[in-house]
Order: sequence, then C-alpha cells, then structure tokens
Amino acid sequence: MKPKKSSAASLHQQILTDIEKRIVSGDWPPGFKLPFEVDLAKSYNVSRMTVNKVLTRLADAGLIERHRKTGTFVKQPNAQAAILEIHDIEAEVLALKQKYAFKLVDRSARNANEHDLARFGLSKNIDVEEIACTHFAGDAPFCWEHRLINLDVVPKARAVDFTHIPPGQWLRLQVPWTTAQHKIYSIAADADIARRLDIAKGSPCLVVERRTWSDQGPVTVVRFTYPAEKHAVVATFTPASSG
Repeated sequence: MKPKKSSAASLHQQILTDIEKRIVSGDWPPGFKLPFEVDLAKSYNVSRMTVNKVLTRLADAGLIERHRKTGTFVKQPNAQAAILEIHDIEAEVLALKQKYAFKLVDRSARNANEHDLARFGLSKNIDVEEIACTHFAGDAPFCWEHRLINLDVVPKARAVDFTHIPPGQWLRLQVPWTTAQHKIYSIAADADIARRLDIAKGSPCLVVERRTWSDQGPVTVVRFTYPAEKHAVVATFTPASSG
C-alpha cells in the first residue's frame, strides 16, 4: 500500500512528533536504543535524510544522544524531578491558607517566531497566543507565568477573556491533554523578574517549564517562575518491583 502523498515538511513533523511522544510518554525510556536510521526510514517510508534531520532536532532538544559507533539512545535526564501531575496554581495557594488572585499583564496573538517553534518542537508555521500574568498569594506575587498557546490546535483561545480565568485553568477544562513534559531549574532573578515578583534582583527563583500535547499536536508551552522560598517540588514514589 502506498503512503498518502504529503510534503517533506509535514512528513518530517509527523515523524518528529511520533518519536518525541514515545520518549516523553516513557514508551521509549532513558537508555532505550532507537532503531538505526535505515530501519526508521523504512518503517516510516521516507528517505534516510529525513530521518537524520528528525534525529538531529531531537538531539538538539536534549531528548536523545547519538554515538558514532554504538547508535542513538534516549538521553538520561540531568537531575530532573519526576512530576506526574499538572497542578493548579490556585490550589497551591489555597493549600497555603492564603487568598488567591491573578492579574493578566499582557496578551497578543501573533505568528510564531523561530524560538517559539523550537519550544513547541515544530518546524511548520503556526499562530500563537502569548499570555503573561501574575499569580498572587494574599497581596504578594506568588508566581510569574509566561505562556504560548498553539492557535492551530486551540483556535477558540483567541476569544477567551483571560482577565476572568487563568489560561491554565481554562486549558485544562477545554482541551484534554494526552502528554506532558516538565523541566525544572533554578535561576537568579533578572531586573524584569525581580520587578514582577517584588523581590531583589539576583534572588534565587525556581522555574518550571511545561509542554503539553493533545491528539491534535502540541497545545501549550508555559514557564512558571517562583521565588525559591515560595515553591517546592514534591514527588511521591512507590518501590519498583525487583522481579
């Protein structure tokens, strides 16, 4: 059976999305050895050059590592916390027995730039809704949020009044997600972040970056920046079976 006709760009994106989902979902866990390029090309019915471009993108994103003699492997994460749930910021604040509020600071719809596409793991052009808002615990800033929503997947986000509902809450209610990826790291607050969070420049901050996907493709990429003393990462584990 012949494959459906499709552009090289769309084939590239289909393969990239498929392999990325396998890695992020854990279907291909850290240390898993990927099939050889020639075998991947045969299974997807594409040229080896197309597969090579996909693997290069995945390596640049830090998801795989390629070794000249031994092959290509899913990369071991670097001191990465295991976060298994998408938590609601309002629930975090209320759990601290404080009053929750948020303020929409800025939003705009625009065409995604090269940096945006890299964050989404996309090569095709898309429109995005860019949103920035501050979450409060009591009267103090609790978290600064910067988010991009893929309008090709969630076009109705254009018409939502995000002054009344935080974008994360709305997305969870409206767009069922199938896969999520978290990246957690620390930074020193620059002048802008310090102003947003009402902290001194250079103060330690915890950053949680999240990407989520639905069956239609990548939905959103978001960066939450917390003053370090106001947020902790907690994960619960059970013993793995020893066989």
